[in-house]
Amino acid sequence: MIEIIKAIFFGIVEGITEWLPISSTGHLILLNEFITLDVSEEFWSMFEVVIQLGAILAVVILFWNEIWPFSGKEKYFIRKDKFNMWFKIVVACIPAAVVELAWGDEIEELFYNPIVIAGALIIFGIGFILIETRNKNKVPKINTIDEITYKAAFIIGMFQLIAAIFPGTSRSGATILGGILIGVSRACAAEFTFFLAIPVMFGASLIKVLKFGFAFTAMEGIILLVGCVVAFVVSIVVIKFLMSYIKKHDFKIFGYYRIVLGCLVLLYFGLIG
Repeated sequence: MIEIIKAIFFGIVEGITEWLPISSTGHLILLNEFITLDVSEEFWSMFEVVIQLGAILAVVILFWNEIWPFSGKEKYFIRKDKFNMWFKIVVACIPAAVVELAWGDEIEELFYNPIVIAGALIIFGIGFILIETRNKNKVPKINTIDEITYKAAFIIGMFQLIAAIFPGTSRSGATILGGILIGVSRACAAEFTFFLAIPVMFGASLIKVLKFGFAFTAMEGIILLVGCVVAFVVSIVVIKFLMSYIKKHDFKIFGYYRIVLGCLVLLYFGLIG
């Protein structure tokens, strides 16, 4: 029973931090320092990735009409704008996918530690503050996903690559920041980031499950299911909140949060002071 309660906590943290630009992987790794699941290292390595499936399902449900490339009005009718959007998403996925497939295990071994997490939290926190300050009175050049060019999509994908290498960066935070930096509006950057997460998370989860195998114990299966379901429910609420929030506010508050959390991580692990 206690492990199920722990899984609920992990699901809540995943659902909140996956979409806010504050790093879900970093928070899950840190939470595991305080609430450790009684599972093998192999299962934990798989769990912290596959739990994201619950979060991504929330995007699929909330944005179904924006992502489904076929129209229900006419049989076999193709929505060309949606196919074009998915081609852009594929382009944005290429950098991170290549690096993950080639060096995924080495990256996890080298960079999944408190120093890197804290550094990424602080550096990208400062980045949000600086870029939002610089862009305060600027009018975005790109306000819809249709206006995102393939070049812009690839640049956003390069920012996602940074997040794929350094835990604590935040995939959503890095891609939104990259989008804002090249003139994409906050709302458009956030929406593109949500859609970009669909193939990224499904792909990463599939790789992890295949590496782990399908020989789950009953308790492991329950832990994974509970974590995913809770992450799904919480993500529904958080995504709606974020899309409403960014209509009137910038991301500076998340920058300050990241800096404070990064400093606390350093203090906790005795790396400064």
